[in-house]
Amino acid sequence: MRSLSAPIVEALVSIVGSHAVLTRAEDLVPYSFDGTATLNERPSAVVFPQTTEQVVRCVQLAAAHGTPIVTRGSGTGLSGGSVPTPGCVVLCLTQMDAILAVDPRNLTLRAQPGAITQRIDDAAARHGLFYPPDPGSLRISTIGGNVAENSGGLRGLKYGVTRDYVMALEVVLADGRLVRLGSSCVKDVAGYSLKDLFIGSEGTLGVITEVLLKLVPRPAARRTMLALFDRIEDAADTVSAIVAARIIPCTLEFLDRVTAGCVEDYAHVGLPTDCAAVLLMETDGHPAAVADEASQMESIARAHRARDVRTARDDAEALQLAGARRNAFAALARRRPTTILEDVTVPRSELAGMVTFIAETAAAEALQIGTFGHMGDGNLHPTFLTDERNQDEMRRVHRALDAIVKKTLELGGTITGEHGIGLGKKPWLRQQMGDASFELMKQVKQTLDPHRLLNPGKIFD
Repeated sequence: MRSLSAPIVEALVSIVGSHAVLTRAEDLVPYSFDGTATLNERPSAVVFPQTTEQVVRCVQLAAAHGTPIVTRGSGTGLSGGSVPTPGCVVLCLTQMDAILAVDPRNLTLRAQPGAITQRIDDAAARHGLFYPPDPGSLRISTIGGNVAENSGGLRGLKYGVTRDYVMALEVVLADGRLVRLGSSCVKDVAGYSLKDLFIGSEGTLGVITEVLLKLVPRPAARRTMLALFDRIEDAADTVSAIVAARIIPCTLEFLDRVTAGCVEDYAHVGLPTDCAAVLLMETDGHPAAVADEASQMESIARAHRARDVRTARDDAEALQLAGARRNAFAALARRRPTTILEDVTVPRSELAGMVTFIAETAAAEALQIGTFGHMGDGNLHPTFLTDERNQDEMRRVHRALDAIVKKTLELGGTITGEHGIGLGKKPWLRQQMGDASFELMKQVKQTLDPHRLLNPGKIFD
């Protein structure tokens, strides 16, 4: 751990106050890692700004002294995106958590970056509105982190991802300049769409200090079903058939036997543990359309050899089932000391083959991998249940992960569907993008952050 010089610490204290600057080693430990297994580094200091002006001044100070900055929200990231860099200042934005305005006439919501995702949807719901993006960590993740990672979630198949709901951003650049990008207009094609450059940029291009989000009307009805399968391939084929039938469910989630067993042990919601795969299927919208889509999905599942299709009795059971799926990662993490969660994504037509390949790879390397994910959009989460203290096992983990990623790319997929590159996916990014596209990204970084002070070492070296 590198210490900051006394003048820099004193300057930070003068900006945010002594209560909002942490420098003692024991206080820095919780900020030395995020939700990614095996990655950690203790920062030199953690600062908690409460206003945009304080962020501007902190960034200007860091730029003047060549001090790297790693921006952080709740630390739920799964690619090492908010793991500190040696000698850095962590800029933790959790105290900038206000929902500044909800505008029902224009269907928008304006919030600071530290606002919790669930609170944003709750605020929209009070006006009969809906903020659809729902990462698994929505009860604790922050909207600034969601934008920085372009987070997805269970409802991504029908409603899209965070990028689809960001209308405007306020961003502090690497030299401390404050820019406002996008607008409150539904249609706006003035100049380059610079706001989109910062969505999914993982804190490497600027610090997000305010977000304007699009809202949509809240669905009038919803129906949730579970389909049980004795073969994983039948579950994957069911997903492909549902989409081919021009049905776009709100949620189409997959859990394999390992994951379903862990979730049931953890949440006790009545999930079967003796089947190869479970599909959580949910449709929402007008009541008549919901009834029709639910009926069609049940028929398709049964036609593809579903052992059983169950419908949630009421809203409470539906929420319980969806909540159990959201707890899949936490449930799996109880099985072994180390849990490595991946998020490869393939075209939906390749799902059955990819799920089979993951299972075969686990068997070949004598590893335990639980697979779940947003099967409706091809986003799979093969989750390695391992122990980082076992060097031989970890070598097999890395071999298996490399094989899974290479297979993903062979099938026309992507190395990350929602978690981002961070530190964890860097080795494969050039392979996916190709040399020209990869170098173009580096040129953008060099232009906006020439001294490489913002989240250095993330996405690329």
